[in-house]
Amino acid sequence: MSISTLSKPADVDPAQMVLNTIRHPVIMVDGEGRITYANADAEDFFRSSASILARNVIDHFVPFGSPLLTLIDQVRERQSPVNEYRVDISSPRIGSDKLVDIYVAPVAELAGSVVIMFQERSMADKIDRQMTHRGAARSVTGLAAMLAHEIKNPLSGIRGAAQLLESAVSDEDRALTRLITDETDRIVALVDRMEVFSDERPIDRHPVNIHVVLDHVKAIARTGFASRIRIVEDYDPSLPPVLGNRDQLVQVFLNLVKNAAEAIAGDPAGEITLSTAFRPGIRLSVPGTQDRVSLPLQFCVHDNGGGVPEDIRPILFDPFITTKPNGSGLGLALVAKIVGEHGGVIECDSAPRGTTFRILMPAWKDDPVRPGFEIDGDETR
Repeated sequence: MSISTLSKPADVDPAQMVLNTIRHPVIMVDGEGRITYANADAEDFFRSSASILARNVIDHFVPFGSPLLTLIDQVRERQSPVNEYRVDISSPRIGSDKLVDIYVAPVAELAGSVVIMFQERSMADKIDRQMTHRGAARSVTGLAAMLAHEIKNPLSGIRGAAQLLESAVSDEDRALTRLITDETDRIVALVDRMEVFSDERPIDRHPVNIHVVLDHVKAIARTGFASRIRIVEDYDPSLPPVLGNRDQLVQVFLNLVKNAAEAIAGDPAGEITLSTAFRPGIRLSVPGTQDRVSLPLQFCVHDNGGGVPEDIRPILFDPFITTKPNGSGLGLALVAKIVGEHGGVIECDSAPRGTTFRILMPAWKDDPVRPGFEIDGDETR
């Protein structure tokens, strides 16, 4: 099977059609290390066309001393397949974030040749982190209920005492009583925000046009915190509705757009992009059933600001994590909670010149499956 046949549709045999249908990069390497076959996903993975791949050896695309080269030699020597997990093959030629599971098997009919299949870990790892974020948000539920009872009651007494003192003290001391009142009000407001996490009532959900939600969020942003920031739309008008609560979805995207506006504040070239797309391929399993739920709807909020510091990216959706001097660190935790209750996942991709928050959600259908999904490892890769 020659790599050159990839450019001749009339000559494609059933085996090639099957390999091009597999949504993982698959290549074949001969005894001299040359790439003799690559399916369609492999061309995308290696950022090279079939003809360019055919002119190079596998060493050209992976780092020097890569574990992949050792695996190939091992398979040739033992003539038996090998699996290796979480192998970093990042390189300038194929990208800086290439963490993969690798399956290498010998080709019995062609001496020295091996077939290699790559399974990218990035999406599975991001969804795993999303499940951790949901757990962290749920852990705040008990804390919120406790704070509401144990803190708000004595705070009301402190505030009442300060108001009584205000009428009996001098003008100089009156500023101190007002400070006490203002600070108690601030703490009560913080506790009120945390109480949202303890709300376990079922969500009132209906089919929602996400573009109506985004237009509403954009209108709010343009009349307030993003009045001087360019907001770009990149919508897929053919998207089906999402089964959700309109008000909660507005809250999700308002938080994300507000964060984006704060990330580019003061930058005359600052820009926020709202995009929607249909991206089939990610599926989650529903606990206690055999059902699989697809998450084909992708909604993104992108800004060209300075990016999220690398050290907090893995815990960005945890409660009390913030880079703002006066931030509470509850905004993104609440976003993760709402998205999770809608049966979706949220992830963040950030670089020094841009951040993208990406939400994947199920589409509405006549008999929707309730949310509360768990990862099914084979389906999410």
